[in-house]
Amino acid sequence: MSVARFWRKQINRYNIVGTHCKTCDTHYYPPRNVCPKCRRHGDIEAYKFAGPGKVVTYTIIHTAAEGFEMQAPYALAIIELDEGPRFTSQVVCDPKEVSIGMWVKPVFRKLGESGDKGIIYYGTKYVPDNDRN
Repeated sequence: MSVARFWRKQINRYNIVGTHCKTCDTHYYPPRNVCPKCRRHGDIEAYKFAGPGKVVTYTIIHTAAEGFEMQAPYALAIIELDEGPRFTSQVVCDPKEVSIGMWVKPVFRKLGESGDKGIIYYGTKYVPDNDRN
């Protein structure tokens, strides 16, 4: 990843930014230019999600992809945000603790590095939200 591209993507990498249709009050992640429900009548705006949500489903990765070997086993889940959108993210905890319906909250964690001496980049992962579980 080039340095210019890294900085251009920084807002989306460090925040959960999607869109909100003011016409039908639906939230989207990833961002959309047009509301699929309202089409050209939709009024789309940028929207920064708070981040908390719950686990809809999950799997435990035992054989990780190259570069992630030290993390295995780990939980990969579909998270449904409080505002409605769903996406895939890692749940950082003992994989045996993860369950469907479990409340989670976002945390800022290292995602990887660009090359041996490259830029370290960070992003959002999830941990159990003990205040809501």
